Amino acid sequence: MTGVPASAAGGTGRRPAPGAKLGAAAVNQASLWNIANILTMIRLVLVPGFVLLLLADGGYDPVWRALAWAAFAVAMITDIFDGHLARTYNLVTDFGKIADPIADKAIMGSALVCLSWLGDLPWWVTGVILGRELGITLMRFWVIRYGVIPASRGGKMKTLAQGTAVGMYVLALTGPLATLRFWVMAVAVVLTVVTGLDYIRQAVVLRRKGLAAEQAAR
Repeated sequence: MTGVPASAAGGTGRRPAPGAKLGAAAVNQASLWNIANILTMIRLVLVPGFVLLLLADGGYDPVWRALAWAAFAVAMITDIFDGHLARTYNLVTDFGKIADPIADKAIMGSALVCLSWLGDLPWWVTGVILGRELGITLMRFWVIRYGVIPASRGGKMKTLAQGTAVGMYVLALTGPLATLRFWVMAVAVVLTVVTGLDYIRQAVVLRRKGLAAEQAAR
């Protein structure tokens, strides 16, 4: 007991209504099912559907490839909106923090691997992009105790270039458009490497500052 009247403590002296705690718990539980998380879940569900469409009928039917492109485009669009909605309307959840990057890498990784398996994209391109993404993910865990490196403009350009290039390769393009997609992918690869190296530089600097701050505090 504190000896402070309920009214002075900001209360009314009334007991919580029966089920009030249950209602609050239900609200917290329902918060998982916000629009941002639903879009992320849709993107995860689209991954196996996208793979089936891309590889249908041997992987070279223009109609199936067009449908696969539609699934890929929807996935990319949800990637744009789920993060924006989560930040704008305070819908960030632990599930979203984990599932969103998994969904991003799953749709992009499956597209790259399938395209290389079909012979449309050199395996070294897939290796460079996926190696960079995996390496940067591990790098984040390495420096997370010292701080978070914000997304750069180059990183956003890299994501846009990758999505555009992969989308063009998913479509059964011929002629000038097939040549154009080669150069778009070249730009995407260059941005992938450059932004990856820049992220490593920032991570090393952040870690050095963190270690210096720890030593100074001792």
